[in-house]
Amino acid sequence: MSNVTERIHLKKLTDNIYLMNDNGESTGYIVLGGEKAAVIDTMNGYENVRDVVRTVTALPLIVINTHGHCDHVYGNIYFDKVYIHPADLPVLREHTAYPDFAQLCGRYGPSAIQQAALLFAEKCGKLGMHMPELLPINDGDIIDLGRRKLEVISLPGHTPGSICLLSEEDRVLFTGDGINRHLWAQLDESSDLQTIAANLDKIAYVKDKADYILHGHAADFEPITLFDELRSGIQDILDGNTADDKPYLWFGGEAVVHYYGNGSAVVYKRT
Repeated sequence: MSNVTERIHLKKLTDNIYLMNDNGESTGYIVLGGEKAAVIDTMNGYENVRDVVRTVTALPLIVINTHGHCDHVYGNIYFDKVYIHPADLPVLREHTAYPDFAQLCGRYGPSAIQQAALLFAEKCGKLGMHMPELLPINDGDIIDLGRRKLEVISLPGHTPGSICLLSEEDRVLFTGDGINRHLWAQLDESSDLQTIAANLDKIAYVKDKADYILHGHAADFEPITLFDELRSGIQDILDGNTADDKPYLWFGGEAVVHYYGNGSAVVYKRT
């Protein structure tokens, strides 16, 4: 099954997992259990995510943010409560209160993420919406949906409170932006690459429990080998194999991009 609502392209991956592609800008997921359903990331918020979810399930919902960036949390406004790692609360608060984003857009040119940030306050004002109750979720927590569980696995790096969610029943690891094909590690809130590599090593055991990765900008399943590909790409940088790395312009200034594998990339700051 594949259908498009106002912005969100809803794609059925398995009998229990749906991918929500928000206009090619970010991706969220619906995971169905026997008693509850999980919504993993709520994307940009232009469209009522809850209504989209309700086209596939009437089960009670547990909503989880993998991290606090605007293109993964703005749709929180359609729900009553959302779980997020406490270490990412400052990130979420920053991204929902950008008074100077217009200046940033004027200086660097608007991106999809910037446009989302600029319109968020206006949208909430018109609709009378706001961020819902934010509840803590931590490493090792188990979310029991009935007949399947999601295990919370901390992966600080992209942001301090980034998490993965492991469904052993489905052999799928949901990684948000912590593991993807275009890792942003240049942000002020990002860890240094040595720390990111060490944190990946700490959770390497997940490779024996999952066959696939679903990340925050995916169009379909990615093989679990993406984990090792990213780890190797970071190691390239740590080993100094950066002669071909190029400047990378983004709305926060200039960083460096390192390409590896089949077009994947890590964006980072030179030290």
